[in-house]
Amino acid sequence: MTFPKITIITPSYNQGHYLEQTICSVLDQNYPNLEYFVMDGGSQDESVSIIKKYEKHLAGWVSEADKGQSDAINKGLQKMTGEIVNWLNSDDYYQPNVLKEVAEHFKDDAIQVVAGRSRLFQGEQTVNFSNGTDVYPNNWAKTIGWARIDQPETFFRASAIRAIGLLNLYLHFVMDRDWWVRVLFEYGLDAIKKVDAIWVNFRLHDASKTVSQNEKFDKEWDTYFWKIAQKYQFVELAETLEKSTFILPDLALDIPNHWDKKLVEKSLHYFLLQKSDEFYYSNQRKKAGILLKKINENLLSSEDKALLKKLQFRNRFLPEFVRKLR
Repeated sequence: MTFPKITIITPSYNQGHYLEQTICSVLDQNYPNLEYFVMDGGSQDESVSIIKKYEKHLAGWVSEADKGQSDAINKGLQKMTGEIVNWLNSDDYYQPNVLKEVAEHFKDDAIQVVAGRSRLFQGEQTVNFSNGTDVYPNNWAKTIGWARIDQPETFFRASAIRAIGLLNLYLHFVMDRDWWVRVLFEYGLDAIKKVDAIWVNFRLHDASKTVSQNEKFDKEWDTYFWKIAQKYQFVELAETLEKSTFILPDLALDIPNHWDKKLVEKSLHYFLLQKSDEFYYSNQRKKAGILLKKINENLLSSEDKALLKKLQFRNRFLPEFVRKLR
């Protein structure tokens, strides 16, 4: 078997109590063509001493002030020479033999993304197992509009990342979803391969962004689709999002101008459908109603037309206590 070079980047800041487990999980893969960078943001804890302990096995590392997680990852991306790339945060760790499995799935040159699954844990307790990054077969627009990526176990062909560009420094919460959407628009569903294997142990703890700052994810993501609507001149949809969601108007986003406009439109309507669903089940009926009125059912699959009609009926007629019934 040939082993394509795999680049792994670990961004870290004051995560010394988890960092060694992360580093060891990468090095213990015993992958024969590994390029591993650790990009520390100037930690004041024991992180630097841990990194130095393993530095002879690293392709490079720094410990210096940065502009956040995206900046740290970009520093590694600018140095990468691998054919496959991903980042692994300093509070997560790999299962054994993951990188060899990943390399095997990238043998098909048409594949740009390979996505596995993760074990979610808190302390010593397994909480759940993820289904992996969401891909809706034969529904490209829904996969974009309902975009959700399990980043640690989703590996990219490096040439695809070079084509779409570095992470956006101004996105602190959904920079991985931005990558995912860009790859989807550029390469489509046929370039994505899902694998039913647990590759990553994803740690839940009070300091993790996933646990403690969920509202900020929503604000960036709502703004992202608002910017897409503006870029492609879907003026009414942009105005609707501005009225019903929390927009960050000064967020700097460079949305490409070459995406297929019809696919953009369908994806926007899927985003509205998902957002309506969220609003309804969080008892924000007025906001749900605003969005539901704007969704073009002709742009949805038959299954999702049924969801739209159910939400429209429930939001208009059913009392609040029925809300939790799906």
